Parts: sequence; C-alpha cells; structure tokens
Amino acid sequence: MQLRAIARQAPGRLVAGGFIVNAGLGKWDADEERAARLHGMAVGTYPFLARMSPKDFSRLLAISEIALGSALLLPVIPAGLAGAGLTAFSAGLLGLYARTPGMRKERSPFPTERGITLAKDVWMLGIGLGLVIDAATPAATPRARSRNSHIFPVLIASAIQGMTSSSVSSSEVVASKPRIRFAFSVAGTRRCTSYSNGSS
Repeated sequence: MQLRAIARQAPGRLVAGGFIVNAGLGKWDADEERAARLHGMAVGTYPFLARMSPKDFSRLLAISEIALGSALLLPVIPAGLAGAGLTAFSAGLLGLYARTPGMRKERSPFPTERGITLAKDVWMLGIGLGLVIDAATPAATPRARSRNSHIFPVLIASAIQGMTSSSVSSSEVVASKPRIRFAFSVAGTRRCTSYSNGSS
C-alpha cells in the first residue's frame, strides 16, 4: 500500500478503530442487567438472536467490536477489508435505529432524543464506505500524474499563442491600410508631376 494512501485513510481508521475497541472492551465484562438490555434491543430487530443467552450475546458483541476495531487500527489490514467490516457493522447498528420504535420522529428519518445514540453511528458508515471506495479506486501511476500535470500548462500556452497570433494578425491588417493609402498618394503625385512637365 502506498504511503500516501495510508496517510489519507489514517484519520478515519484511527478514530473509528479506537472508538470501537473501547466499546468492545466495555462490553467484555458486562453485568447481567446490561447484557439483558443489549440482548433485548438486538432481538427486537433481529429475532434470530433470541436463541443466544444475553451473556453470550454481549460477549460475542464485545469480541466482534474488538476484532473490528483492531483491524481498523492496524495499517497492514487492507483498507477494503477493514472498510467492508465497518460498513457491515454500522449498517447493523443503523438497522436497530431504523426498526426500533421510538428512535425516529414520526414520518421522518431524523432521530428523537432517545434515538440520537444510535443515529450517530452513521458516521461509521460514512468512514467504512469511504475506505471501500478508496480501495476500489485505482491509484494514478507516476506517468499518468506527470501527463495530467502538463495538460493545464499546455492549455494556457495554447490560449496565449492564439491570443498573440490574433493580435498580430489584426495589427498587420490595420497597419497595412495607411501604407496602401500612402502608396496611392505618391503614385498620384508622380503622375500629376509628369503630366505637368509634359504639357509645359
């Protein structure tokens, strides 16, 4: 991976990774009450999770968050892979926000005061999609960057040359008119002088 790409992706990966690892560590030793609350909210949106006990669910969630956060923090993990994991994880959290009653205002995608906690997870979705898109976009080769860097100066030079040529052409046309008039005037004077000399 190029150093420029690592530097470009580092802020989002560090922020999201640190946040998710901290959340996972906080759930690792969750008590029964907190585990039951987390499990109940998840089961309301994803019923298949009812087969797990609250304690097992909270432990699995903690492991998933720690693993995902670590993948984001380690630059050796490809950005596309880390971004795909973050996108899937944040999409699951936003599914809780979209399908849990009382999280959104009536007929509106915007959150209520109760739903702000889950709605804020949209920033992780943005970071995840950004990493995936960045990884899928091919980086420009040095030759392509060099070629593109010359396009703008060439356009400027062409425009200046066109303006200069136009100015020169117009100046020649304007300047040629007095010369023609002067030539006609001299020729006429010579003819008049010759005629006068001949008649005398």
